[in-house]
Amino acid sequence: MNLRLLTLLLCLPLSVLSLRAEDAPYDLKADLIYSNADGNPQALDLYLPKNGKGPFPVVVWVHGGGWMNGSKQKPKAEYLSEHGYAVASIDFRQSQDAMWPAQINDCRNAIRWLRSHSTTYQLNPEKIGAWGSSSGGHLVALMGTLPYDPNEKISSRVQAVCDWYGPTDLLSMPPNNVGNGRTEEDVANSNGAKLLGCTVKDCPELAKQVSGLHNVSSDDAPFLIMHGDEDPGVPISQSTRFYEKLQAQGVYSELEIVVGAGHGGPLFAADEAKDRVRSFFDSFLK
Repeated sequence: MNLRLLTLLLCLPLSVLSLRAEDAPYDLKADLIYSNADGNPQALDLYLPKNGKGPFPVVVWVHGGGWMNGSKQKPKAEYLSEHGYAVASIDFRQSQDAMWPAQINDCRNAIRWLRSHSTTYQLNPEKIGAWGSSSGGHLVALMGTLPYDPNEKISSRVQAVCDWYGPTDLLSMPPNNVGNGRTEEDVANSNGAKLLGCTVKDCPELAKQVSGLHNVSSDDAPFLIMHGDEDPGVPISQSTRFYEKLQAQGVYSELEIVVGAGHGGPLFAADEAKDRVRSFFDSFLK
């Protein structure tokens, strides 16, 4: 930003500077604490539509970042608030603070919190979906497939899942395996090993438990899976094999291969991709 533009901004009335927030299609309830496991409070931001009447269906956004980076700020799901959805963007314990299963426990606690506060915020507790990208895609895939605790007093079940290029089989993710230039030391320092507290070679059963592919069953939530065919970080086979497993179990699932896209990027921000996601959630949450 050049000096002249900065000076002009500083001279603007406060009402003009806050215009963007006033014009937003949502009311933002920021930093709502939904969990305090082990004295480590986790928060979510709740984007409530200004237009329309509740109770609103909810889409929970789970950010990416290799389970050790990223935040709830600027969720890709924010635009859904223009279309009658409440959007909850969550933070969760990251792998440098707590190993698995802290991450999925936080995700499920967020769902329970939203249900228990549904009256306060005019949310529909029967219509909650989950959407995430990359490692967030990994987590939402598990939110839709991992067996639920039959004794939970408030359900953490979701009614629809959108998985954007998430790892679904930690056992076959390249960074978790020696080869193609990766050493034992590289694998031991991989994001997957930091999440699990061990390498997939040393704890294959745990790696299966933490992989959507190995948790698919016939009662899973409906899925929309989107993956770029030029993704250099998460092989597209992570999504194609997951889709095939869902199909084999009779789970409603859609696979959208985004031609020319890498690991996220502009094609995932295009209106076509946004419309695809909204149409999917409309089918199951409205």
